[in-house]
Amino acid sequence: MKIYTKTGDKGETSLFGGQRVWKDNLRISAYGTVDELNSVLGISVNEINEKELAEVIYSIQNDLFTLGSDLASPLEKDNKAITIQRVSNVFVEKLEKLIDNYDSKLPPLKNFIIPGGTRGAGLLHLARTVCRRAEREVIALAKIESINEEIKIYLNRLSDLLFVLARFENFSSNHPDIEWKK
Repeated sequence: MKIYTKTGDKGETSLFGGQRVWKDNLRISAYGTVDELNSVLGISVNEINEKELAEVIYSIQNDLFTLGSDLASPLEKDNKAITIQRVSNVFVEKLEKLIDNYDSKLPPLKNFIIPGGTRGAGLLHLARTVCRRAEREVIALAKIESINEEIKIYLNRLSDLLFVLARFENFSSNHPDIEWKK
């Protein structure tokens, strides 16, 4: 199988189901940013000191592939050619359990913190900001096209989880969070 198809050379690409759209389409931007998030997580997993987080991150990366294919698959009812897994509340509930688990191990947050700390925590903070951008792009898309509403909820929870995981990485590495000084 060849990697290049030449079908996108003029600035268009295909969604699942065959619909052709411009590469700067909001849908393409949204799942492109999800792909970027997945790549940042791929770097961060190699830099974390707390190895139990690796399985969590790999699980998130797998879910992001599902989310990206969900975004690449319009919800039109007459598009019967698409049979993919969609993001559901089960995905969101998994994130909420992870947030509660890791947050319960951390000292209470009393101030805003500056992103950073260990290299792994810094990369998880970077992933969080990319996740927030993906969320904004998905919201912009949802204003003009029908999308799976669970995607917005998932990305919102994921950014919260990434914040908690960054704090946990610092905590487990004995690197205190850096508090914002007003």
